[in-house]
Amino acid sequence: MGTMSSLCVECGEALPAVGTYCPACGTPVAEAKPVLGKTGGVPDRLAGALAYVFVIPAVFFLLRDPFRRNRFIRFHAWQSIFVAVAALVVFTLLFTMMGKVLVIFASIIVAVGWLILWLVLMVKALQGELFELPWIGPLAMRQAGPA
Repeated sequence: MGTMSSLCVECGEALPAVGTYCPACGTPVAEAKPVLGKTGGVPDRLAGALAYVFVIPAVFFLLRDPFRRNRFIRFHAWQSIFVAVAALVVFTLLFTMMGKVLVIFASIIVAVGWLILWLVLMVKALQGELFELPWIGPLAMRQAGPA
């Protein structure tokens, strides 16, 4: 068992150090947002959102100081790269497995979905959140390293 960190605001039960809900009453436990400022003269939230614009800013942020030392920016850069790779894999599979009419239809649907995902990720970065996508988010968090 993990160590207890605080008490639930609803029922007063001790909360585990890890977890998102109170084990006694199920109340969501608020997670601390990272402390954000400016890195290299650019607000961290803006740099996180810019990482999603295209893969090039994400790679730039991972290679250049002081951006690569900021965990928030590293997380969004890695998640952007992993999302781009996933999109490439999905589109490649679509083109190799379907007929031409189905490819066009499926590509439009996937492209609209990808655009919506891209906008959500940019907004979450601008809000200062470390919004983890399923499968990709934990990989990005591991690559971003410890806080």
